[in-house]
Amino acid sequence: MTERKKITLKAHTGTETPAGRDKPHRQPVRGAGSAPRARLTAAQAEQQRAERPTHPNEGKPRSSRPDDHRPAARPRRDQAPSHPGTLRPPRDARPPAPSRQDAPVTAEPRSPRPPVTPREEDGRVRLSKLMSERGLASRREADEWIEQGWVRVDGKVVDELGTRIFPEQDISIDPLARTQQAERVTILLNKPIGYVSGQAEDGYEPAVTLIRPENQWNGDRSKRKFARHHLRHLAPAGRLDIDSTGLLVLTQDGRIAKALIGEDSLVEKEYLVRVQYQAQPEADNVSAIFPEADLERLRHGLELDGHRLKPTKVSWQNEHQLRFVLREGRKRQIRRMCELVGLKVTGLKRVRMGRIALGDLPMGQWRFLRTDERF
Repeated sequence: MTERKKITLKAHTGTETPAGRDKPHRQPVRGAGSAPRARLTAAQAEQQRAERPTHPNEGKPRSSRPDDHRPAARPRRDQAPSHPGTLRPPRDARPPAPSRQDAPVTAEPRSPRPPVTPREEDGRVRLSKLMSERGLASRREADEWIEQGWVRVDGKVVDELGTRIFPEQDISIDPLARTQQAERVTILLNKPIGYVSGQAEDGYEPAVTLIRPENQWNGDRSKRKFARHHLRHLAPAGRLDIDSTGLLVLTQDGRIAKALIGEDSLVEKEYLVRVQYQAQPEADNVSAIFPEADLERLRHGLELDGHRLKPTKVSWQNEHQLRFVLREGRKRQIRRMCELVGLKVTGLKRVRMGRIALGDLPMGQWRFLRTDERF
C-alpha cells in the first residue's frame, strides 16, 4: 500500500518567508479611511446609544419638526430634480404632456404703444410743398435747394428733406439758388408733324431731338449759345399731338412748367384749327353752314370724361378755320370737342402760350426764351 501523508495547512502570518521567495511578503497599504471597521457587539452598540446626547426634537412628531436645517432627502433616480433645490415628482404621478394641437396658444402681452398723432392734425406741411405753393420753386427745385442748404426757415438753415413746418413760418432763399435758377433755360420750338412731345412712342422721335445747334433760329436775340448741359432735365411743358404743329415749350425751370400746365394754371393757349363739317364734307364755306347753337356749345356746355369743361373762346378765323383760346389742356381736347358737334379736325396749330407767341419762328427750328419775356 501507498503511504499517505497528512498535510496540515497553517495560516500565513506574514512574518515567515514563503518557499520560493527571496523577499518577505508585504501587506497592501490601505488609504486613509479604508481600514475595515470593527463589528460592534450588541452590548457595545447599546452603550454608544446611551452615551449619545439627546436631540432637542427627539420624541416630537415629524411634521412639527423645523426643517430649516434638515438636509433635503436624496431623490431616487426616477425623481432627479430638474434644477437644484426642486424635486421632480415620480414619473407615474406626472400628468400627461399636452400635444401641440391640445396646447392652448397664448400670445405674449405686448406693451401698449403710445398714440401716434397724425401729421395732418398738427397743421404742419412739407417745406418743399409750401415753397411750391408760394411760387418760390417747383417741388424738384425745392428739394435740390434744401439739400444744398440754400433754404432758411425763420432764419435757420434747413437741409433735411421731408422737413415739415407751419404755413405761417417765414421762408427765405439764398441768392445762390436764384443764380442757379437763372441759368436754367427754356426753349421755344416750332414742332412739325411726326414728332411726339414727350418720350418716343410707336417709332416716332421725341421733339427734343430737334434741339441741336444747327436748328437754332438765326433770329434768336437771346445771345445765348447752345451747350450740351441745356438738354439735361429739359422737359415739355404741355403736350402737342403728333399730328399737330406749332409752339412747344421745353424747359428746365419747374416754376415755368407749373405755371403752364399746373392744375390751377391761368395761362391761355391759342390754337388755329382747320375743320370739316361732317354733315356737308364738300362745303366750301363751313362757317356759313355750321349751326350757331353748336358754336355756343363749343364755347361752353361740353363734357369730356364726365368732367364739365371750362369756358372756351371760340370764333371763326376764316371759312374753314376756327380760333380756340382755352386754359386747360386735356388729352386731344380740341379734337374731341369738335367731334361732339359734328366737326372733323384736319389741321391744328398752336400759335401762343400766355404772352409768348410763335411769331416768325420757322418750322422745325427753335430759340431760347429771353430774360425779358414772361408767359
